[in-house]
Amino acid sequence: MSGPDHPSSDPRSAVRPDPDALLVAIAEYAREFTVRSALAYETARYGLMDSLACAFRALEYPACTKLLGPVVPGAVMPGGARVPGTSYELDPVQAAFNIGALIRWLDFNDTWLAAEWGHPSDNLGAVLALADYLSRKARMEGRGPLTVREVLTAMIKAHEIQGVLALANSFNRRGLDHVILVRVASTAVATVMLGGTREQVMSAVSNAWLDGGALRTYRHAPNTGSRKSWAAADATSRGVRHALMALAGEMGYPSALTAPQWGFHAVVLGGGALELPQPFGSYVMENVLFKIAYPAEFHAQTAVECAIALHREVASRLDDIDRIVIETQEPGVRIIDKVGPLANPADRDHCIQYMVAVPLILGRLTAEDYEDAIAADPRIDRLRSRTQVRENPRFTQDYYDPERRSIGNAVQVFFRDGTATARVEVEYPIGHRRRRAEGLPLLLEKFRGAVARRFAPRQSERIQGLFADPVRLDALPVNELMAALVTNGGT
Repeated sequence: MSGPDHPSSDPRSAVRPDPDALLVAIAEYAREFTVRSALAYETARYGLMDSLACAFRALEYPACTKLLGPVVPGAVMPGGARVPGTSYELDPVQAAFNIGALIRWLDFNDTWLAAEWGHPSDNLGAVLALADYLSRKARMEGRGPLTVREVLTAMIKAHEIQGVLALANSFNRRGLDHVILVRVASTAVATVMLGGTREQVMSAVSNAWLDGGALRTYRHAPNTGSRKSWAAADATSRGVRHALMALAGEMGYPSALTAPQWGFHAVVLGGGALELPQPFGSYVMENVLFKIAYPAEFHAQTAVECAIALHREVASRLDDIDRIVIETQEPGVRIIDKVGPLANPADRDHCIQYMVAVPLILGRLTAEDYEDAIAADPRIDRLRSRTQVRENPRFTQDYYDPERRSIGNAVQVFFRDGTATARVEVEYPIGHRRRRAEGLPLLLEKFRGAVARRFAPRQSERIQGLFADPVRLDALPVNELMAALVTNGGT
């Protein structure tokens, strides 16, 4: 969709070209598209609840909370953007980082899988931070604040930009992280929220592309680490920064993608071109995947479900296991098939062998099961060493099929005496659209449980009440929602 390279192939030419077609498409969609899908809005409401649940649970982890607050001590902004579950009031750039880190920390927020994968709710860092800041500013100036409905609209559009660009463009195969798409989507939506013109949106988004891409080093052995839990927060906060700079009049770069020799296509894609396989609409929000049952890398969600189904049969025979066979999709083999020592929780929640061993032994997989206390159980590494991971070509084919978008896994356990369990196969995880009716009650319980753990009973009841009526929630001023989510005393 970004179109052919501009006619002049001479890199010395100073003729300012027309904007790249993809910049135009993103800007026009972000500014002008009217979302009419009731399903998209309904799913976005659930997505908001799910994201807040992830954020509230992340506040229980010091590895996350040590990164929160102002960028330097004391750099707070009374009247700025609030961080849910805390008492922080920050400038919207730093607030976006805080909110994004909380939502993403436990690898438990919504997911999108295609040629590229990612977590579209990562953009909520920018959306919520700006919505609260703008609403409080409007109140002080005697104007009306944004409503939650406008937050949902921004969520739908950010999901769509990130997700549609992920359908056919694989950054991971080039060693680049998917958070590049978070930065682009957050930038576009944030600029529109600030009132940016078409030209300002294109300028901001061009700068987002010019940032290039972060390496995936921190997601893979032997360097897997906690940066993978805040990388998207960095991306969504940078989107707010690009938006604010564009509104201040900072220039853009019309052929940021297609410029000969120096453009994104030439430098990052090696002469390839970004594809836009379908028009922007509301497809991604309508089909987004929720992580409901297990805080596990999504390619392993159904493998965990298989392992839990086998737990009762296997738990009393762990010493008799000869081998465990996991069949998964090609991306699962490429991303989370990992052997050898696992250094930290970030290492463990991207290891399919670990994510199968724990439920086989314990019959569960929670965020706490990635921590050192559980990982010290010698039975886990013993089972990991006996696990074989294989690609199932049918799972790979169905994973990429736009009509199916399955994330299949199968697990079977073989014993030394020659016997074996049944081969348990699950194609669609609980958070998939095809299992939405089954999953939504669990999502609601995830939200209620996270709220109850974080807030005092009266405040918890009030928060849950705000989300009980979709019509009232949509009309609620954002500043009132964020005020309801404040706690006293820092984090």
